[in-house]
Amino acid sequence: MVSARLQLLAFVLALSGVSGVLTATLLPSWKVNVDTGSNIITAIVQLQGLWMDCTWYSTGMFSCTMKYSLLSLPTHVQAARATMVLACVLSALGICTSTVGMKCTRLGGDRGTKSHAAFAGGVCFMSAGISGLIPTVWYTKEIIANFLDLTVPESNKHEPGGAIYIAFISAMLLFISGMIFCTSYMKKDPEAWLYPPKQQPICTSELEGNSAYNLKDYV
Repeated sequence: MVSARLQLLAFVLALSGVSGVLTATLLPSWKVNVDTGSNIITAIVQLQGLWMDCTWYSTGMFSCTMKYSLLSLPTHVQAARATMVLACVLSALGICTSTVGMKCTRLGGDRGTKSHAAFAGGVCFMSAGISGLIPTVWYTKEIIANFLDLTVPESNKHEPGGAIYIAFISAMLLFISGMIFCTSYMKKDPEAWLYPPKQQPICTSELEGNSAYNLKDYV
């Protein structure tokens, strides 16, 4: 019963992580630059994401530009695109697999099959969490390095946006949920996990006796 409740908690965390990773991937607010200009009336908020750049003016106008060219993007943006998409795919696969392996569902057949499915779902969630953490850390490092660079003009300096925080929290939720699913599998039979059963050696004399006995039946 306790293991089933832990799996249900991990599944809820995974759902939150999946929705957060997907939202962070699509949001255009990975880094933000606020330019107030000479007065507040001419304030401009520039938002840059993985797929588009948006500009919000104090007058209420809002415009976005898609990033169609992949090769023209910086390396950390290309890597963030790939890893965030991978995190979305792995987390979606983990949702499907863990649904089969959860004890509160009637899918997956016998208990052994469900345990293996729960473990596979946990591995997918942990992999998705790692894939989501890589771009957030790398992207944040690039923003901080650019912000502290004295040769960069103030107008070109940015700060981390809300999408980075959402991606980081969602990746942590996915990683925690994956650990819970994997732990629930290992706690089921820790001795079998640590010490897999060894096959008993078959005595050659017994094999010879059995073969001789079978030959006598046909003589």
